[in-house]
Amino acid sequence: MSDWIRAMGLDYGTARIGVAVSDDIGLLAHPLETVPSADLARAAARIAELVCERRIDHLVVGLPLHMNGDEGDAVAGVRRFIGCLRPLLPESIAIHEMDERHTTRTAMDKLHAAGRNVKNSKKIIDQAAAIEILQDWLDLRSGY
Repeated sequence: MSDWIRAMGLDYGTARIGVAVSDDIGLLAHPLETVPSADLARAAARIAELVCERRIDHLVVGLPLHMNGDEGDAVAGVRRFIGCLRPLLPESIAIHEMDERHTTRTAMDKLHAAGRNVKNSKKIIDQAAAIEILQDWLDLRSGY
């Protein structure tokens, strides 16, 4: 199937970036890792390394819009990070912005349903949110 893709989802935060990847056919999102983001250059270098290792075609970055859809300071921070990251990526990589307004809440609800509490979810919540961002994009792309 020629429209199979490899995609990566990012849930950017000022402390951590959750990273998720699609399976090889671009159908399901899976957790990968959490990257510290205090040092933007180091974080961008790690993400670029993962993109190359995984032969990613599409990078899907969550935009933390306000509930009314407006952009705020957090969106500017995400775009600043994308600006640091873009020069480190092959030109062929497509970067997509995805509304992430409810992803962290959805991720936390799913973790709770799986028997995790807030304390034991802390280390993986960013990855879980990245899964939600990427899965939403994959579903939109495939028409689900």
